Amino acid sequence: MAKYKKKRARELKQDRFRDATMLLADRLADRVAGRRTQILYGLIGLVVIAIGVYAVVRWRHKHAEEAQAAMGRAIAINDADIAPTVPPGSTDPVFTSQQERSERAIQEFEKISGKYGDPYRSEARYFIATNELVTDRLKAETDLQNLANGSGDIAALAKFALAQAKESDGNLDQARALYSEIAKMNSPVVTPDTANLRQALVYSKQGKKKEAADILFNIVSAARAAKDKDGKPIPESGASRAAAQELLKIDPARHAQLPPPPSPLGLSF
Repeated sequence: MAKYKKKRARELKQDRFRDATMLLADRLADRVAGRRTQILYGLIGLVVIAIGVYAVVRWRHKHAEEAQAAMGRAIAINDADIAPTVPPGSTDPVFTSQQERSERAIQEFEKISGKYGDPYRSEARYFIATNELVTDRLKAETDLQNLANGSGDIAALAKFALAQAKESDGNLDQARALYSEIAKMNSPVVTPDTANLRQALVYSKQGKKKEAADILFNIVSAARAAKDKDGKPIPESGASRAAAQELLKIDPARHAQLPPPPSPLGLSF
């Protein structure tokens, strides 16, 4: 009798465990069934989002490709040859005058500026302004000044173009001030050496030989003393070589004081 009671107690305990397990399973099943629609909608939502993201990425990629192609065509016109007649068999654009080429280039860059965002819009506006130096000089200077008030490479290029325009017009003080500002921008597209070289040339035009010689000497001296991270001499830039030639013209004695140029093999002696 005692053995039977113990056995029955075990069976009842197992039944209660089974009932509790089944009850928990039923509750979980009911919860999953109740949330099945929510889960389905959630999965559908994730799929829709993924498709949307992919579509946006594809559109941006295609849009960028279109902009780059349009910019390439416009630059080809901007750099096209000027000749009285089109060479036989030529497939490249050729124009009879700089005025005609600039007018056509402006049309192409205006299309880009109106259709695409940055950086293409800013680049197009820069090219428009530089071509306006041929078609409408006053408007060109205003547009270049507006671009120069910004930041980045386009601002540096616009300020340099404006400085060159001022220099060619004989406004040498304004040109020199702009070149000085560009040098302080430390831009990779218009380097400080390039801007300082132009500033020295303006000083030379004004008859200020000492000021010009000082700038030229500093450009070349710094360039020839420059070393890379391994301590090896850095080859001179084109601006430094041009500065050395200009210094030789205006002050040969000062030129003789320059340190020797770095070895072509990068060796120091």
